[in-house]
Amino acid sequence: MMKRVALLLLALPSLVEAQGFSAPEDISFRKDTIMSEGVRLGAEVFSLKANAEKKLPTIVMCHGWGGTAKALRSDAAVFARAGYLVVTFDYRGWGASDGRIIRSGEKNKEGSGPAVKEIREVVDPIEQTTDLLNAIHWVQEEKQCDRERIGLWGSSFSGGHVVYAAARDPRVKATVSQVPAFDGRWAINSSRMRKATYGGATQRARGKTGYPEPGSPSIGKLKGAPILEKIGRYAPVEDAARLKGCATLFILAENEELFDNKENGILAHSKAKGPKKLVIVPEIKHYGIYREAKKQAQKLAIEWYDEHLKK
Repeated sequence: MMKRVALLLLALPSLVEAQGFSAPEDISFRKDTIMSEGVRLGAEVFSLKANAEKKLPTIVMCHGWGGTAKALRSDAAVFARAGYLVVTFDYRGWGASDGRIIRSGEKNKEGSGPAVKEIREVVDPIEQTTDLLNAIHWVQEEKQCDRERIGLWGSSFSGGHVVYAAARDPRVKATVSQVPAFDGRWAINSSRMRKATYGGATQRARGKTGYPEPGSPSIGKLKGAPILEKIGRYAPVEDAARLKGCATLFILAENEELFDNKENGILAHSKAKGPKKLVIVPEIKHYGIYREAKKQAQKLAIEWYDEHLKK
């Protein structure tokens, strides 16, 4: 079972981050701030300079397990050139974003405030999807955002996030989920995993253990310790049936080696009620979507957004 869990988590990769960034000459780029439950999130905004005075269909992009918004810059530039306003952001505790602050000690005898700590580099899909929903709220007041034409983009772990968010915010009109994982209930689907997941949650609830420190062991080679009790109640595959007003594109790898497409993207596609499309890219494995099939995936996404956000 633990081997299966490890394989599943390896399907939720950190995208390779860009080493430095200089926006292309034709792209308008700026950094900004999104507030999510009182936590400051670092955001980046892209658009084509030629579209500076126009209202634009808008794409909010979110990264996968252990990634940061820097890794999405090349995709964001491609989407901006296609005529979209694009917003990327870091989840709380990752990249340019602040982490949630919690108390780490009692008040001292002099009555001064208790010690505090910042939670960073943990993987909590409930907090991450809340951050995504707040990014949707935030973009409503962007000068160039056409509020009637908002789309979401997610890959791997965030491929489930965008469906989760679209099912809860009817302002989202289109989503793209590439090589997505859609069900975190592996964290509680066996007696062994339930013991580990609920045992850790009990220790945290009793104050015997805290949140993992940055750099704490994850599973496999991933960065970011999972909060298993949160993952165990995260199942966006069940939310797909609520996407009646949202057009959803699922892009899968034919030779997906890290989890079963039938239990993830294919099942989510079968449940979706609104406009939908399933594309299985032939002859690639999971990571091929970031390598040899990257341009193909970008083209598929743009065609989908053009059909459902521009018409």
